[in-house]
Amino acid sequence: MSGERAASGVILALNAGSSSIKFALFETVSGANPVAIGKGQIEGIGTRPQLRATDASGRVVAEQSWDDGEVSRPKMVRHLLDWVDTYLGDRPLLAAGHRIVHGGVEFTEPCRVTPEVSAALTALTPLAPLHQPLGLALLHAVADEKPELVQIACFDTAFHHRLQPPVSRYAIPRAYEAKGIRRYGFHGLSYEFIAGELAAIPDAEPKRTVVAHLGNGASLCAMRDGISVDTTMGFSTLDGLVMGTRSGAIDPGILLYLQRTEGLSADALEHLLYHESGLLGVSELSSDVRTLLASEDERAKEAIELFVFHVVRETAAMVASLAGLEALVFTGGIGEHAAAIRKMVCQKLGWLGVVLDETANLAGGALISAPESRVNVRVISTNEEMTIARHCLQVLGGSRS
Repeated sequence: MSGERAASGVILALNAGSSSIKFALFETVSGANPVAIGKGQIEGIGTRPQLRATDASGRVVAEQSWDDGEVSRPKMVRHLLDWVDTYLGDRPLLAAGHRIVHGGVEFTEPCRVTPEVSAALTALTPLAPLHQPLGLALLHAVADEKPELVQIACFDTAFHHRLQPPVSRYAIPRAYEAKGIRRYGFHGLSYEFIAGELAAIPDAEPKRTVVAHLGNGASLCAMRDGISVDTTMGFSTLDGLVMGTRSGAIDPGILLYLQRTEGLSADALEHLLYHESGLLGVSELSSDVRTLLASEDERAKEAIELFVFHVVRETAAMVASLAGLEALVFTGGIGEHAAAIRKMVCQKLGWLGVVLDETANLAGGALISAPESRVNVRVISTNEEMTIARHCLQVLGGSRS
């Protein structure tokens, strides 16, 4: 890493999803901690794309929509970058930082994207076939529009790179480990942000923490002193908890059974497990927790019960890896906003000494555990884009404090 400090300017953080592109702008002065000056997203990709951006105060500063099929992803990126240039005015754009889901065993730190790095990340696509191409496509689209702009890859797997056997190992022949079959873990940019937020709370940093990143994609991470020691996602983003449309952990014998008796191909199984399972598959109604919580349909209730059951059971597994628990943190779209889910999880973890302050929970407080609780329960809003901006400063030579 360069010893020079980053010049003053702006960093663009980008986070590509299957139907959206989230973005945020951060200003930095002489390598200081980045300050958010704008954010937004292009959502509805594949249906009716819409770009919406707000400034630091939340005021809407850009809105644009397109008819389905009217604009391709590269053209959306062009519109986004044109807006960024207009919004920034004379302020220079220093770099674009990208969330890249998979870094494999090689990429454990953020890095500048070179042709060699791009090729190596493309080679990792079989490890994350649905997520890796999205991040790389966005990276390439930005390069086409701004070939001179520094681009920096930030990896969701990197936070977990210290995982060691037996946690990192699967019980298969060792020869397959050399082929990359191991537990990687994901949501690392989110977990890194939460670890930093916990460390900044005076006299409150716990040594043993379980963080529940609950959203359409969901996982848990066991942290000791801010370092990942276990996590529910493993080789792929399918593992662990029940998710919006993903199955979570499933007996591999089921997959063999479906291949033999239903004749499902690898592609058909992939679609089933990623897009038709989870809350959507169980409820047959929706993948959205808000919709399911509001429904009187028995299938919706069963889906919520299954989701909570898996969160509770896997939390107990994380506690076993930590040999105790001092803090439980909820984050992600569901974790931050679904008070009913938090209540159900905490009630079922009462045997661990978790006692919920129901008033604080309903109010969305930062600390939602009762004074007598042996475990501090917190709600912390995650900010993956801030983590990306800090990584960019690290690579450019500035501070990431």
